[in-house]
Amino acid sequence: MKKFDLLVVGAGTAGCLAAKTAAERGLDVCLIDRKKLKDVGDKVCADAVGKHHFDNLKLAYPSGDELASKILGISIYSPDKETVFRIRGEGLHGFALNRHEFGQRLLNEALDKGITFIDNSVALEPIIEENFVRGVLAKNIVNDKASKIYGKITIDATGFAASLRQKLPLEWSIETVKGEDVSLCYREIREIKTEMDADYCEIYLNQSESPGGYAWIFPKGPTKVNVGLGVQMKGKYPSPKLLLYNYVLSQPLFRDSKILTGGGGQVPTRSPLNCLVANGTMFVGDVGCLVNPIHGGGIGPSMMSGKLAAEAAAEAIKNGDVSREKLWQYNVNYMKTYGAKQAGLDVFRLFLQGTTDEELNYGMRHRLIKEEDILKASLKGEVRLNIGEKATRVFKGLGKVGFLNRLRLMARRMREIKEFYQNYPSLDEFEEWREQLNRFFTKIKEELR
Repeated sequence: MKKFDLLVVGAGTAGCLAAKTAAERGLDVCLIDRKKLKDVGDKVCADAVGKHHFDNLKLAYPSGDELASKILGISIYSPDKETVFRIRGEGLHGFALNRHEFGQRLLNEALDKGITFIDNSVALEPIIEENFVRGVLAKNIVNDKASKIYGKITIDATGFAASLRQKLPLEWSIETVKGEDVSLCYREIREIKTEMDADYCEIYLNQSESPGGYAWIFPKGPTKVNVGLGVQMKGKYPSPKLLLYNYVLSQPLFRDSKILTGGGGQVPTRSPLNCLVANGTMFVGDVGCLVNPIHGGGIGPSMMSGKLAAEAAAEAIKNGDVSREKLWQYNVNYMKTYGAKQAGLDVFRLFLQGTTDEELNYGMRHRLIKEEDILKASLKGEVRLNIGEKATRVFKGLGKVGFLNRLRLMARRMREIKEFYQNYPSLDEFEEWREQLNRFFTKIKEELR
């Protein structure tokens, strides 16, 4: 039996930042992962992350083998590909990573702080005693031996699988994640024959080719790309791999290209879980649904969540109380920084998923939302529309006034939900706040779909 101050399960970007931050604050930390040490960081991912996340976390920028290329902005294509929004500016500058090398850097930084790392180990279930999570029952996947690892606080950083969160008692009322709020993605790293613009990531919107999601081509240098496609897991959703091959890899750019790696995964593209803590445990990264609901980018928010969770954990352990109440500050800190913006973008996501290709073509062609609006939305989680009388007349003439009204309503609801999250409640007021939130999103879904 092993005992630690903090037990972190999962050595992804969130887990490594949590372990490192906690160790810097003097905690005795154990980090476990099912992968071998040398394989940590090897993950199916779009590989892109904004520069501002490194600035906010005071992390060194990727360099050397970690860095595939620098990104200046993003190009968004309308469904008919006749309109392209080319967006650049603060908030969209960033990096295309070599994910494995970057993951190894984060792990080594945590190891340098003196943490204990246990590889080849999977957490089977949480240890629950006296209504608190006290650690995990873990199994070494090499020798099949099980052991108990105890922590005053256990952080679930196991990604979308949420291996611990999903096994917590039902009476703890942990929010569940619905399929309609999840994207199923498939991506490949390919070597192409023709050089492309390595400064811009490309996103392709098309409800018929990627229902509820989008396709992407992210450069990893002039002749290497991360290309993939995601679909909303709603109803009888199609295979993203099949759609990728039919609609994207059939393009001339990929003629005679060579596949280097491929794989798929699930991403929770929605607002954060309404609560990220319980007695003796905390949720970070994809476990807490902490990704950008529009494009599914999760590296930056996951690292920030790991840092904020570790800081709250260190304070709770210092005070000798690891209850939900004493961990609550993590909720408040995350929701007021990243969570509020992500909630606003979730409204934008619902609007896009309820919009036809024809409406998107018209809206982008007539610049009802402009490039600068999307840039501001990505930074602040809200859209400020400036729809003139001319555009209103055009859409009335086209019989698209319903779309115009939904667009205006979406912008207003984005501002309202963002403000709602920025006023995240105390524990005493949480149940009432959660009920209001559920009613709010039910209303939004009815209005925008």
